[in-house]
Amino acid sequence: MTSDDPIVFIVDDDIRLQEALGELLASHGMRTIAFKSAHDFVCADKPDIPACLLLDIKLPDINGLDLQRQIAEGDHPPIVFITGHGDIPSSVRAIKHGAVDFLTKPFSDADLMAAIHAAIAQDRENRSTRAELGGLRQRYLGLTPREREVFPLVVSGLLNKQAAAELRISEVTLQIHRRNVMQKMAAASLADLVRIAERLEIPITRSRRTGGNGV
Repeated sequence: MTSDDPIVFIVDDDIRLQEALGELLASHGMRTIAFKSAHDFVCADKPDIPACLLLDIKLPDINGLDLQRQIAEGDHPPIVFITGHGDIPSSVRAIKHGAVDFLTKPFSDADLMAAIHAAIAQDRENRSTRAELGGLRQRYLGLTPREREVFPLVVSGLLNKQAAAELRISEVTLQIHRRNVMQKMAAASLADLVRIAERLEIPITRSRRTGGNGV
């Protein structure tokens, strides 16, 4: 195994189950780190690699569903619930809030491994998406204040003369800023720039100056 191989976090206060899961996952070439409580998991330093969280419902400190809610706003590994006290309301709540699966003990090795592989695949995709978004944000920060004003006007569909009038600059100056925005944001086309604006959640200005050629 390498440092980039995925890892499975186990949060369960049943030591025997921790050991059994560790042995099973090791036989599949996966590393594990076990925690006996939600507090231990939250406070621990965790490697920044693709991962899955195997989470019990009943823990010594808080309910596993409450932990799911607490970490929902951050970047956390996809969750697979494992419990000996499953019920329909709990499973519905878990899945509704993003859990990959909800397994009731005793569960089969095949079902567990399928859920873990699905969770790790999801985490890889999430990480890729976050990295791409982070790159777009860095490019956006590289724009000048004026280019940030031009950006939403361009993607709103305004003609160059309309956007220039909006900012009270010449059309030639507007075209220079527009070209800089396209280059700095690595946009191959206007449609590409629009998609980038949507990803960055940039408010689109759709103002039209009256009396001009715009509609």
